[in-house]
This record gives sequence, structure tokens and C-alpha cells, in this order.
Amino acid sequence: QVQLVESGGGLVQAGGSLRLSCSVSGRTSSDYPMGWFRQAPGKEREFVAVISWTGNTYYADSVKGRFTIPRDNAKNTVYLQMNSLKPEDTAVYYCATGARTSIVRTTPQGYDYWGQGTQVTVSS
Repeated sequence: QVQLVESGGGLVQAGGSLRLSCSVSGRTSSDYPMGWFRQAPGKEREFVAVISWTGNTYYADSVKGRFTIPRDNAKNTVYLQMNSLKPEDTAVYYCATGARTSIVRTTPQGYDYWGQGTQVTVSS
């Protein structure tokens, strides 16, 4: 059974940094795409970043240059390093994993397993 557990959310001032963690069990995370999504109140869940099973990374335009998605294969954990945070980054952040395909998926429908989410709040 695949399980994802996020941690690392919290309250941070604008311009600050946070690192979210997604601990994976039930599969080897580096063999599958690992994505990060976020959902703000009243909004749809949106794509943030993904690291493919080949190691390529892709980012939403809104976070490009500020967020990265490193991973620690030994710990079977994927991270979301968030720098230069803005109030509009406030949301519940989710990690997700899906099938290994040749297409990088940037919609929630492309992922089969989800974590419980962690709240990130950026104050102005």
C-alpha cells in the first residue's frame, strides 16, 4: 500500500523559506513521478512542481526560480524547498505520486496517491 506523509508546513513571513517533506512508503519514490500541488481556500488544486522518474523537474510559472524539488533516495523522501515566499503562496500543500509514463502530468487527475496535506501560511 502506497502512503505519503507530508510535513514541514507552518507560518512564515513574506520573503522567508520553508522546506516541506514527503515521506513515501510502499514504493520507491525515485521510480515514479512525484508531484507537489497546492490548494488555497475557494480555489481548485493547482500544480506546483514535479520530479519525473527520470529525474527531470518541472515547475509552475508562479514558483519558477523560487521553489525546487530535491529528493533523498536513501530516505525515500521528496522535498519542496520554498524560498522568497509570498502571501499568495498560502495554501494547503499536497504531495502525490502516479504511474510512470513518458508524459509529465501537471493535473491532479494524473496522480493516484496523495498525502494528507500540510498548511503553509505566508504573512505579509
